[in-house]
Amino acid sequence: MTGTARRSAVQRAAARHWPRVAAPAALAVTALTVWELVVRAGLVREAFLPAPSSLAVRFGHELANGPLLAHTGVTVSEALLGTLFAILVAVPLGYLIARVSWVDMAVTPYVTASQAIPAVAVAPLLALWIGYGLTPIAILCAVVAFFPMLITTVLGVRALPRDVLEAARLDGASWWQSLVWVESPIALPSVLAGIRAGMALSVTGAVVGEFTMGGRGLGMLLTLYRDANDTAGLFATLIMLALLAVGLFTVLRVLEAVVRARRRARRMHRDRDANGSAALHLTV
Repeated sequence: MTGTARRSAVQRAAARHWPRVAAPAALAVTALTVWELVVRAGLVREAFLPAPSSLAVRFGHELANGPLLAHTGVTVSEALLGTLFAILVAVPLGYLIARVSWVDMAVTPYVTASQAIPAVAVAPLLALWIGYGLTPIAILCAVVAFFPMLITTVLGVRALPRDVLEAARLDGASWWQSLVWVESPIALPSVLAGIRAGMALSVTGAVVGEFTMGGRGLGMLLTLYRDANDTAGLFATLIMLALLAVGLFTVLRVLEAVVRARRRARRMHRDRDANGSAALHLTV
């Protein structure tokens, strides 16, 4: 591909993706502008709904001088630990459900029924059984993050192409070799999508756990600001929670993109080697 053609392709791709960025940005600017004007005009009391400019000042103050960062670190630790717990249970169980029919028939009804139980109802039981602190909150995060990881793992494994699996068996691959070198790389994007969704939910689980079981994270900070009727403090904490969820989601999205790029590069390398071998064979 020539340089001109490459630039043209990049420009076409940018033109396609530009509305995806411009549309939400325009909506956000419009909403914030209307919000600011409504509050400044006195239509809404700032004690109930602070203006965006006031919230920006308060958020910056909390980051620089307040306890926001310290509490954020605690919530991140709980969410990451809970996500790890969920991965260790959901991914192997999802594989078994997709591969072993009796596991599917025995486990799926209970997993589905468990989704009717809200996390806030599970928290008192965890406090009773385990106590208070990091561990029960991390387990609650795992409970919240478990289901999307399980579902995407099941879907990813069931979507594996049978011809590829059969080709691996014909080549003499064992079950373990097929799992590591064939099934896992193909199903990995689906599994990562579930982990991405579960990690965002685990932040919610951490806040719910801190509401009900105590702690030193953002959930406790929300409780303190609520009791003090500090609306700006509540909004500042909510902004941090949103940024935290988006940040974790984005990190995993980038990881997923890297995995897909490596798979694509590996496939191109394999196809190039195969074509080279075929050409050599024809020459000989």
